[in-house]
Amino acid sequence: MESPKTIPHEIGGLRNDPLRYGLHGVKSDIIGSHPLESSYHSAKVRQEDMKKKFLANTYGAAFPLKMELDRQIISKFQRPPGAIPSSFLGLEAMTGTLEDFGFQDYLNDPRESESLRPG
Repeated sequence: MESPKTIPHEIGGLRNDPLRYGLHGVKSDIIGSHPLESSYHSAKVRQEDMKKKFLANTYGAAFPLKMELDRQIISKFQRPPGAIPSSFLGLEAMTGTLEDFGFQDYLNDPRESESLRPG
């Protein structure tokens, strides 16, 4: 029997490590996310469900399950720890988010800065 290679940092479903996740605030427990953010996430879930139903009707019930299994496998591949973070290019290509133009595309990710020198 193998021992786990990672140490879980969540106790009881809460992230209790302030150096990794920031200081815990009571306000975030009381006030939910912004209404547009929750609407965006629910629309995204609905769209994924509709896509799975469409694929199941078109190609059979096993096809969406195979795609989900492939997505889980691809989401586990990462670069070794180091200066360059993992980009999950395969996962983005598979889920179709490669074509999305998000805020990180025009507000610059600080990790991609030319002046940032990794330790």
